[in-house]
Amino acid sequence: MTAKVTFGSVEVGTELPAQSFPVTRATLVQYAGASGDFNPIHWNEKFAREVGLPDVIGHGMFTMAEAIRVVTDWVGDPGAVVEYGVRFTKPVVVPNDDEGALVEVSGKVAALLDDKRVRVDLTAMCDGKKVLGMSRAVVQLG
Repeated sequence: MTAKVTFGSVEVGTELPAQSFPVTRATLVQYAGASGDFNPIHWNEKFAREVGLPDVIGHGMFTMAEAIRVVTDWVGDPGAVVEYGVRFTKPVVVPNDDEGALVEVSGKVAALLDDKRVRVDLTAMCDGKKVLGMSRAVVQLG
């Protein structure tokens, strides 16, 4: 695959289509099975509260993976992401109900780089709180 977005078609400030990602307890169980991360803070409400959390929380790496989908969907090629990093700033608290939590992610081109690369800065919010900080990806464009 190659990037569908060309370097010449973007500028600093270009906004990527925002997306929202629902996170339920079932989502956490599925991610735990796929990742092998069965830490009880992600599924056991009693344990999560005993260690000082408000409730069960989503896996940080899951939140990170959902956020980068804004970039991969925009560019059309997951392989176009050449660097990606975040800081985990707040947990995604996932209540035990039918709705769960909603992670809302937006992004914009923050810098034009050499070799037809751009830096995209992402903002990931849940319940009005920023859950990822310094969320940045370097993307190779066509």
